[in-house]
Amino acid sequence: MSCKAKSLLEAIKFSGKALGFDRSLEKVTVVSAVPGKVICEVKVEEQHTNKMGTLHGGMTATLVDVVSTYALLCTERGAPGVSVDMNITYMSPAKMGEDIVITAHVLKQGKTLAFLSVDLTNKATGKLIAQGRHTKHLGN
Repeated sequence: MSCKAKSLLEAIKFSGKALGFDRSLEKVTVVSAVPGKVICEVKVEEQHTNKMGTLHGGMTATLVDVVSTYALLCTERGAPGVSVDMNITYMSPAKMGEDIVITAHVLKQGKTLAFLSVDLTNKATGKLIAQGRHTKHLGN
């Protein structure tokens, strides 16, 4: 991991030991982190699935939210911001047992807003599972 942002490392540590809903993130691992871009992986397990045995839409949204925030933390500013808007397009299912790659980019970071993009892909096939856009307010 070449991005050494203290706030990113603290966020990852917190996510892995969280209680309640955030516990669903304990298996997410960071593969690489450079300024403005973070790549994570997770294996789809039962706790991540819907009744059809595929990645739950809510878990997909959580991954978009959290991994895009990791990318934002991995910038010079290092601030997580507060979500203003999030949009997810679901394109194909991810089945239980499949490994997925979550790639988040900071598209633009201004004085008060940051715009982020996240792709979830099947690690084995490269097929796009979902794509998310996330806007965060950074404060003053």
